[in-house]
Amino acid sequence: MKHTLTFTAACLCAASPLLAETHTESRSNEASTLEAVADDALENDRFAWDFVEGITTEVGPRQAGTEAEARGRKWAMAWLTQHGFDNVADEPFEMETWVPGETHRAEIVSPFPQPMVIQPLGGSASTGPDGITAEVVLFENVAALAAAPEGSLDGKIAYISHSMTPTQDGSQYGFAGPARWVGAQLAKERGAIATVIKSVGTDYHRNPHVGGTTFRTPEGGSDVGRPVPTPAGALSLPDAANLERMFERADGRPITMKLTLTPRDLGTTTSGNVVGEIVGRNPGLPPVLIACHIDSWWNAPGAFDDGAGCGIVAAAALNVAKSGQPLRTIRVLFAGAEEVGLFGSTAYSEAHIDEPIGVGLESDFGADRIWRFESNFRETNEDLHNRLAASVARFGVANSTNVASGGADINISRDQGGAIIDLQQDGTRYFDLHHTPDDTLDKIDPVQLRQNVAVWTQVVGILANESRSIQTGGPVPSAPAIMGE
Repeated sequence: MKHTLTFTAACLCAASPLLAETHTESRSNEASTLEAVADDALENDRFAWDFVEGITTEVGPRQAGTEAEARGRKWAMAWLTQHGFDNVADEPFEMETWVPGETHRAEIVSPFPQPMVIQPLGGSASTGPDGITAEVVLFENVAALAAAPEGSLDGKIAYISHSMTPTQDGSQYGFAGPARWVGAQLAKERGAIATVIKSVGTDYHRNPHVGGTTFRTPEGGSDVGRPVPTPAGALSLPDAANLERMFERADGRPITMKLTLTPRDLGTTTSGNVVGEIVGRNPGLPPVLIACHIDSWWNAPGAFDDGAGCGIVAAAALNVAKSGQPLRTIRVLFAGAEEVGLFGSTAYSEAHIDEPIGVGLESDFGADRIWRFESNFRETNEDLHNRLAASVARFGVANSTNVASGGADINISRDQGGAIIDLQQDGTRYFDLHHTPDDTLDKIDPVQLRQNVAVWTQVVGILANESRSIQTGGPVPSAPAIMGE
């Protein structure tokens, strides 16, 4: 492995002279040191880039439950260990694994014969190698499909469109996402033999945006207990636009498509969560959990989604350690199998639900600049919320009255009803890249990546040195004496 910077375990252990000296400094000096480290990260941090450059170069795509994801976990563990994290581990869990297969083709047979670019949606059934040919029925959105009567699509292929546009906060994903999330199930319920969607994205490259779709478990019949999928795929946005133009020009003639998708199920395989820690001076205080996900879809090395996020959180932990051993332990969680159903986040919560978390944060929205700070304790711990917001204002981050809900990989914080912070990244171009072959290292702006690290360093450093309850500002119940204070 090639690493441009290293930070050895000797720098992080409690016995190090650097940390021993730091333990005796006053709180104000600790804050000053943290600010200096965060400011330096804005200009010089290389930890995050080192991580994302390394994992995308040496591992590449990391689809959940596959050998490639296992290599990604092994690589990440070696990186954490080399950079001085303690208690590095792979926490395995079992999952049902789907892979895309080799053949992904869509072809308009009539009235305007031509090929189109398509990829299968996660969980899709196979058409078989010979494909299926059927009339396509256009729906402008999921609501129009939901309004169609049962049986109206018997023997046909449903095509679902949407009108997603770029936004800074990524809010259009929630508007357009149901085309992928539930569209195939709705089409199946109305008799469709397959579903094709306009990719849920905002670019106009001929790259389909992949991602999972969901089929319900039947309530009766021989298939009770397991969902029965149908073939489902996503067209690139230019191909979807072309298909919609065909409907305008067809003058009522049916549009016929041949669709060939050959995904398959591998059965039960192993995924896992990678964890590591910067151990705090007081193990009795609930840790700061900072999370991302290690897996990606098969069609890209996952630089934005979510290699950068893992680099950002790991860099923040290392930078906080530079300013002195923190009071609380900082635990990094590189969750597995996020893309295919949050399996890693769920498994981590189930395994650790009885271990209180002080606060949870996640980075999983690319690598462009953080522009807004949110927490779910603005009213219950106003002092800490405002102190955190003020600390990152110099990096161009605005305070917010929005209530943080947390990312996909910190289910444990939601399950415990705990403190959560969202450091909102600029998503204006995120859905140009999301789940496409364009999610590559060259799309990361190193300047904006370092701004993320600086903000995370500042916030995590304050949280990791907070002696009182992060959520309420009151005493931490049954907390032992704080060492070094």
